[in-house]
Amino acid sequence: MKFEINSYQDYQKEYQKSVINPEGFWAEKANEFIWRKKWNNVLSWNFTEPTIKWFEGGKLNITENCLDRHLQERGNKIAYIWEPNNPNEKNIKITYFELYTKVCRFANVLKNNGIKKGDRVCMYMPMIPELVVSMLACARIGAIHSVVYAGFSSDALANRIQDTQSKLLITSNGAYRGTKQIKIKTIVDEALKKCESIKKVIVVKRTDENISMLTGRDVLWKDEEANVGDTCNAVEMDAEDILFVLYTSGSTGKPKGIVHTCAGYMVYVDYTFRNIFHCSQQDVYWCSADIGWITGHSYLVYGPLLSGVTSVMFEGIPTYPDAGRYWEVIDKHNVNIFYTSPTAIRALMTYDIDFVDKHQLTSLKLLGTVGEPINESAWKWYYKHIGKEKCFIVDTWWQTETGGIAISPLLNVSYPKPGYAMHPLPGIQPTIVDGTGKKLIGNEVQGQLCIKFPWPGMLRTIYNNPERYKQTYFTDFPGFYFTGDGCKRDKNGDYRITGRVDDLIKISGHLLGTAEIENAINSHHKVVESAVIGYPHPIKGNAICAFVVPFKTSENPEQLKLEIIEQVSHLIGPIAKPDKVQLITELPKTRSGKIMRRILQKILGGETTHFGDTSTLINPKVIETLVKENIKEFQLNNNQH
Repeated sequence: MKFEINSYQDYQKEYQKSVINPEGFWAEKANEFIWRKKWNNVLSWNFTEPTIKWFEGGKLNITENCLDRHLQERGNKIAYIWEPNNPNEKNIKITYFELYTKVCRFANVLKNNGIKKGDRVCMYMPMIPELVVSMLACARIGAIHSVVYAGFSSDALANRIQDTQSKLLITSNGAYRGTKQIKIKTIVDEALKKCESIKKVIVVKRTDENISMLTGRDVLWKDEEANVGDTCNAVEMDAEDILFVLYTSGSTGKPKGIVHTCAGYMVYVDYTFRNIFHCSQQDVYWCSADIGWITGHSYLVYGPLLSGVTSVMFEGIPTYPDAGRYWEVIDKHNVNIFYTSPTAIRALMTYDIDFVDKHQLTSLKLLGTVGEPINESAWKWYYKHIGKEKCFIVDTWWQTETGGIAISPLLNVSYPKPGYAMHPLPGIQPTIVDGTGKKLIGNEVQGQLCIKFPWPGMLRTIYNNPERYKQTYFTDFPGFYFTGDGCKRDKNGDYRITGRVDDLIKISGHLLGTAEIENAINSHHKVVESAVIGYPHPIKGNAICAFVVPFKTSENPEQLKLEIIEQVSHLIGPIAKPDKVQLITELPKTRSGKIMRRILQKILGGETTHFGDTSTLINPKVIETLVKENIKEFQLNNNQH
């Protein structure tokens, strides 16, 4: 496999090429793929409108590059090793030829069920091979896939289906997650009461759960597949046709449907996968992310398949049947490259080291982390106990919006520096600005992270909402793409991400909008309004605290808190439920109605006096009340523990 970056000199050379002549640089990378027709123009862009188009006029199908082109040389090579939740259940190995056949067959199933180019297909599934097959089958026939994380609630699923107006939903009857058996189809049935656009539901039987089937709408995967052939010609797609829509949280409360297109995404994900993970044809690679998130899309499905490598796909959780499961899987399948989240590492650090030490882990060559910056203690534990002080760690920074990794340490280029994302990838031109949009030149600066030039993997719009796309990413700092993250560039020119600067909280590596959580809380009949903030958590990175104003003093405040937590879990999903709920009498608001979250943040941290400028508050005395209520809450919690 070709790695363009093998040394610091290689990195400098590649980076300079990508900045001096971006079109030539990316055209060279794109030339390595199968095209039905080459492009007329590499790039046209305008960050003011905004419009971004890569490889205009080019025609291709991404599945021909993920599957067809590998068949002659790698047809019998393993594409996926599927490791089930229960270690006593047999794992499944799928070759590239078998995957190609499964994709063609299911593409024919989709066509039989009325799906054609441009239609939206939603997937709400556990981590089973059929999820990968479904995505690729959609791409094969030009349908747009929209994967919804199977931990989301029925309401969250319904919202996403309504936004895309999906015609067909692919799901399973149930899912295994540790000791739990989750009734996936029950959640789906509840969601579809609000989704008139869904005409067909295709159900995979994964658990022993009985399947409730609605006649005329629901069909079984195995029944549908029995009636189709093994071949399906790939539909020709334009370079800028939509490949998928994937939802990420927004600060307005309504999730954003991030749109990625066929060619640019393919070229960028392939380049970043190869040069960050250095995965050879003999290696076994494992990205532990759920496919419901962008990491699973880019670095468990498309990136590895474009390179023709062998990947592990894991259904379960890191602590089942015990806290050594990840390490047992690594040994079992001789995993060479392992990519996971800091949250998982911090959770596993809390268990006895014997869970690690009874495993060899000698196959590992490179480790990675994704979702949030890894803290120094977790980095050192990962390096020492998992990497045995010989594995390089890539602490990668990127977003659903960037499509692929944008800033990362690089093997043979970077030096170990815990907590630093380090180097912008070739093609990424980061700029740090202050609050007024002024560029901060040189090193030892800190501000807000923007990117000043387009890259092929970047989002093209927000589905059905171009105005929100413009407002979210291109309005705060005109002429730049605004990431929403704070950033520091140190004296060596290395980049460190300092966290979100908008109303989003990163929980276990996943962005959650404060507004979406507040909307869920505010729909409780006893709640007037609420404000949600994040605070440091030893395992999850951040936890959620909800400051809630009830209609009147609750007769049973502890019961109300439990109801609020349950309401969020029901309306969004367990990942979003608050760790703390504080019942208060009033929120600190400006005259324009904006909640001053920094005051809540300080109060939660124990501050009692230094709150900065509070002159814009409608009622400055609210701070004194909140401080007293927080102290009372703190004492109550201490007494309970």
